[in-house]
Amino acid sequence: MTKYGLHGKLKATAGNGDKMAEILLAAAEMVSTARGCRLYAISRDENEPDAVWVTEIWDTKEDHDNSLKVPGVRELIGRAMPIIDGPPQRGQELTVVGGFGIQEKP
Repeated sequence: MTKYGLHGKLKATAGNGDKMAEILLAAAEMVSTARGCRLYAISRDENEPDAVWVTEIWDTKEDHDNSLKVPGVRELIGRAMPIIDGPPQRGQELTVVGGFGIQEKP
């Protein structure tokens, strides 16, 4: 079993870490039922208050790419863009080879 994974950090402009986290949590809710979505976790680092980490696991890269078509996702991207500090950076792409909690959906 291999899956497509992404792990990356979005840095918000000063004082907007909470707002960025709220936007990404809304995105997690939207894609939770998207085809192939196994994990969409939002994390914070107490040492970097304006940074938000996103960890995603999908069945395939195509499933991830198609998640951008989920209703409302593009709107959330539009809300996030003005508070991203600097150009968005592509997350680290990973091949997920297994682990707890990513088993096949029934």
